Amino acid sequence: MNIKKRIAIIGLGYVGLPLAIEFAKKYKVVGFDINESRVEDLKQLKDHTHEANLDDLKAVLSSSEFGLTLSASLEDLTACTVFIITVPTPIDHLKRPDLQPLLGASKMLGKILKEGDIVIYESTVYPGCTEEDCVPVLEEQSGLKFNINFFCGYSPERINPGDKVNTLTKIKKVTSGSTPAIAAEIDQLYASIITAGTYLAPSIKVAEASKAIENAQRDVNISFVNELALIFDRMEIDTADVLAAAATKWNFLNYKPGLVGGHCIGVDPYYLVHKSEALGYKPEVILSGRRVNDNMGMFVANKMIKMLVARNKVINAAKALILGFAFKENCPDTRNTRVIDIYKELRSFSMEVDVYDPWANVAEVKTEYNIQLIQSDDFNHYDAIILAVAHQQFLQIDYAALKAKGSIIFDTKSFIRRDLVDGRL
Repeated sequence: MNIKKRIAIIGLGYVGLPLAIEFAKKYKVVGFDINESRVEDLKQLKDHTHEANLDDLKAVLSSSEFGLTLSASLEDLTACTVFIITVPTPIDHLKRPDLQPLLGASKMLGKILKEGDIVIYESTVYPGCTEEDCVPVLEEQSGLKFNINFFCGYSPERINPGDKVNTLTKIKKVTSGSTPAIAAEIDQLYASIITAGTYLAPSIKVAEASKAIENAQRDVNISFVNELALIFDRMEIDTADVLAAAATKWNFLNYKPGLVGGHCIGVDPYYLVHKSEALGYKPEVILSGRRVNDNMGMFVANKMIKMLVARNKVINAAKALILGFAFKENCPDTRNTRVIDIYKELRSFSMEVDVYDPWANVAEVKTEYNIQLIQSDDFNHYDAIILAVAHQQFLQIDYAALKAKGSIIFDTKSFIRRDLVDGRL
C-alpha cells in the first residue's frame, strides 16, 4: 500500500466524517463538504451528528505526518488520487430514488478527475447505479475513459447511527472494483483501517446489491412483527408477551414492532424496488413490507384516539405529547423519521400536539418538518403521551405521576415499565 496516497472524502455526514477520521490516521485526507458551516463547525470540533470521536478528530486535524484537512473548496481536492463519495441517496415524495446528490458529486469530481484516479462510491444505490448512472457523468465531465484512464469501486457504508459499540472499524467492509487489479487495491485500502476485515465482492453490482438486501431484509422482518402487532391488538393480547414466548426457540428471529424510519431501512428497499420494476418485475414481498411499516404511525395515532374516546375525552380539545422525534434512540438523526406520521395523524383530528426530543436539533426539525420542538420537560398537562423513541433520558420521567394526573400513556417501544402504560405495540 502506498502510504503517500491522498484520499478525498466527499460528504462529511454520518458516514463520511468517521471514515475521514480513520483514513486520516494513516493517509493524507481531505474531508470535503459543500456545506461551509458544517466544515467550519468541524474545524471547531463541533459535530452535530455525535458520530465522531472528538479526540480523534482533534488529533488528525493537527497531525503533521498524515492528517485531515477540512474544506468546502474544490481546488483542495485536485491533488487527491482516491475519491470516496458518501453523499445522501434519499427518495422523493413518490418514493423514487433521488440521485441528485450522487450525480451532483460525480459531476463535480469529473471536472478535476485525472489519469489513474479512483472513485469509490459508498452511498446506497440500486445494483448497476455506479456503472450505469455515475460513470457516464464522470466520463462526460472529465473527457476520460472508464477503466482506461480512471477506475471506480463500490464499498457500501455500514454506519449504524448512535451505535458506540459497532463502529466503523469493527464492522466487516464489503469492497469491489471495476477491474480485478483495482478491486484488490481498493480492498487493501479499506483493510488498512478496518480491523474487522474486508470482503471482496466479485463485482460492483454484487456489492451494490448486498447493501440493498441488508436493509430490505430487516425491513421485511420488522414488517412481519408489525403486522403481528396489528393482529394481536385485535385479539387483545400483548405482542411483547407473544414474542417472548416464541423467542424461547433457538432459531426464532426476535425482531420487535415499531416505527421504521431513517436513511437506510426505510429508504433502501425502494432503490431495490425501482431497479426491479425497471426490469419488469414487481417485488411483492418487499412492497408489502413497506406498506405495513409505512402505516404504523397512523395505527399508533388512531389507537391513541380510541383510548381518548374510551376516556370520554373531547378529541379536538385534547392535548398530546410525543416523546422523541429522531428516527432511533440516543441519536440526533431525524432523516425520514416516521414519528412525523403520528404527529400528522393526531393533528388531522385538530388535536394540539407537542413534540419533545432532547437529542434532535431544534432548528433542523423546524426547517425540515415545520415543527417547533418544545424545550420544557414539564409534562403534567397532557391528555395523551406517546413514547415514540426510546431515548435513555426518557427512563427518568415519572410516568406514575403523569398517569395519576390523568395522562393516557402509549409506548411504541415496550420501553417503559409495563404497569405504567395504558397501551403498547
